[in-house]
Amino acid sequence: MQYVILGLLMLHGPLSLYAVQRQFTQGISLFYSASFGSIQRALRQLLERGLVTVDEATADGRGRKPYTVTDAGITAWRAWMHEPVVGGDLETTALSKTFFLGLLEDEASRRDVIDGIRARIDADLGELQAVERALDATDVPSEYAEVFRFQRATLEYGLRSHEHARDWFDALSTGLGDAASVRG
Repeated sequence: MQYVILGLLMLHGPLSLYAVQRQFTQGISLFYSASFGSIQRALRQLLERGLVTVDEATADGRGRKPYTVTDAGITAWRAWMHEPVVGGDLETTALSKTFFLGLLEDEASRRDVIDGIRARIDADLGELQAVERALDATDVPSEYAEVFRFQRATLEYGLRSHEHARDWFDALSTGLGDAASVRG
C-alpha cells in the first residue's frame, strides 16, 4: 500500500490523509481496497522512512495536513515498480503497477515493468498447468466425482484468468502509447 500512496502523491501532488482516502475510493478501490486506518498507518510509516514529508504549517481549518513525496520516496517508488511481482495477490499488484505506468518516463521502463508482471503470470500459469496435468492423470473415485467436478471448475477459472491476464498484458505491451489497444 505504501507504494500505491507514493504513486498517488506523485500523480496528484500534496494530499492530506483524507484526500488520499478519497483517491482510493474514487478509482483505486476497484482493484485495491484500503481502510482509513490502513492508509493512516501507511502514511505514518512512509513519514518514518523519510519517503514523504508532512507540512504541519499549512494544515487547513480541520487539521488536514498535506503529505508530499520526497526524492527518496520517488526513488523507492521507481524501485518498487521494477521489482518482480511477489506475494499472493498477483492481480492487485499488477493492476497497481499498471495504474501508475504513465508516471515512468519512457517506453523502455514501462515495458520492463510489464515484462516483470508477464513473467509472474507465466510462472503462475505454469504451476496451474502442472496441477491440471496431475489432476487429469488422477483416477477419481465415483463418490468424489461431484466434488472433483467443482474443484476442477475452480482450476479452470484460474487457468482462464491467467491466460486472459497474459493476453491482456501482451496487448498492453504491444500497444504502449495506445491505451485503446488493450480493449478487446
